[in-house]
Amino acid sequence: MSALSATIAGVGFWTDGLPDWASAVAFARDGVRPETAPARPAPQLLAANERRRAPGSVAVALDVALAACGAAGRDPATLPSVFASTHGDLAITDYMCDTLTTDPTAVSPTKFHNSVHNAAAGYWTIGAGCTEAATAISAYDGTFAQGLLEAMLQLATGSEAVLLVAYDTAATGLLGTVTHSEGLLGAALVLTRDGDGPRLTVELRDGEDTPAAGPLATHAAGNAMAQMLPLFDALASAAPEARLKAGPHRQLVVEIAS
Repeated sequence: MSALSATIAGVGFWTDGLPDWASAVAFARDGVRPETAPARPAPQLLAANERRRAPGSVAVALDVALAACGAAGRDPATLPSVFASTHGDLAITDYMCDTLTTDPTAVSPTKFHNSVHNAAAGYWTIGAGCTEAATAISAYDGTFAQGLLEAMLQLATGSEAVLLVAYDTAATGLLGTVTHSEGLLGAALVLTRDGDGPRLTVELRDGEDTPAAGPLATHAAGNAMAQMLPLFDALASAAPEARLKAGPHRQLVVEIAS
């Protein structure tokens, strides 16, 4: 595969204790955490009542997506998007499985509506009034790398800018005994073909060697989307490279030019 390139125009970030990209950068560089942090994202794209009812997966995805668009100075309605999640909303999936085995007619229509893998993408396009293409991707522990590749391929084939959103939630119930994920984690990038900002060049290679985990990767190590954090640690510390798992015996090497 030929190398693909893109510029990061804006970043959004949220995890437990680090509710935005500025606090994540401060923590990665100096170990400093905010004295207070919200327990849950509150995406302003949704009306107040919808904000309270939205599942964690939707809340964190919309929060970081809006933050990235704001940082990039981009209208959310104008951007095609790629939403990448390893598992979707595990709590809702566990609820669905449990209810279907015990009392199938009692399934909540709202939870059923939120159980689909592209729920966050749907909330985003409706809330932002966006009619551009929205893609939902899952590729187990290579999900973020494959989402990044998809976004960069869209840039290479005609899009001027693409929004990439990655997120995962905590595993609960019986489902939590077969797949592990802790806390809430999300991040977003607005990627452009040109412009100011860190310049990424990516290339798929054979291999599985992984560097030592940085501060962000250590902080949120239990979440299924921790696979993306080597890139965000590298961005926070102005490192020249990050390596992401891209599938069995494959890695995505990301070169970063400031």
